[in-house]
Amino acid sequence: MSAGVVVFGPNRTVLLVHRPKYDDWSFPKGKLDPGERAAAAAVREVLEETGVRVRLGAPLASQRYPVRDGMKTVNYWVGRPVDDSAEHLDVSTYAPNAEIDKVQWVSAPRARGLLTYEHDVETLEEALGLRKRTRTVVVLRHAVSRARKTWPGDDRRRPLVAGGRRQAERLAPVLAAYGVTRLVSSGSTRCTQTLEPYADATGGKLEVDDVLSEEDATPKAVRRKVADLVAELEEAPRTAGGLLVCTHRPVLPWVFDALGLEDAGLEKGEMLVVHLRHGRVVATERHQAG
Repeated sequence: MSAGVVVFGPNRTVLLVHRPKYDDWSFPKGKLDPGERAAAAAVREVLEETGVRVRLGAPLASQRYPVRDGMKTVNYWVGRPVDDSAEHLDVSTYAPNAEIDKVQWVSAPRARGLLTYEHDVETLEEALGLRKRTRTVVVLRHAVSRARKTWPGDDRRRPLVAGGRRQAERLAPVLAAYGVTRLVSSGSTRCTQTLEPYADATGGKLEVDDVLSEEDATPKAVRRKVADLVAELEEAPRTAGGLLVCTHRPVLPWVFDALGLEDAGLEKGEMLVVHLRHGRVVATERHQAG
């Protein structure tokens, strides 16, 4: 299992790498570390192979092809640099090594000619169709918490169990891969604890709104809240990061309805990543709890 990114820069340029071992041109990609999620691996591999920090956009079809040891699967996404200033896009100072000896931004037509493998050309063509910038909304159900029947106090203060805390920690690198910067949550402890590892790691501020709580939510209020959040996201600068909404099982159908989606039936600690363009859903992807 590997993961990679078709990274688009200014003027429809694409980031490619050359591997001296195989004498081929391809997209930055690499194997998943043990226990690592594919989305997190994709972003890490781009940074390691090119020095460019990216955030993921819409997912692309996976590649699957034979290699010496069997069949290889590569998960791909469209991606963009987190910072598109000339300084952060400059790859001229990249130090060649045994794995990657050349890193270049090239035009899409040139990329078609440089790419060594036909399956990469097909991935490029798919990515060009999804190249336009999208906005990311992550809908998250809180991680595993104490059972309601075993908690004697206020249900809003019911905490995560050890397994739920591990889920919360594993979510952090995945959220980082999508460049999530705004965190909006129900005020219930099981929701805020789910987001604490990511907020602590990024220094992000956790916004609490009881409109998203199990006790106070109403269909009308939730739909209005989500619509307002999406409108604010659309008006933010194009380099602004994504939005996350964390809430409870009974509230999630109203959140999805506001996004124009069917209820995804998320498990605890599971999230749906929604990619929007001008308020319209371009793609969705589901990340299992773990």
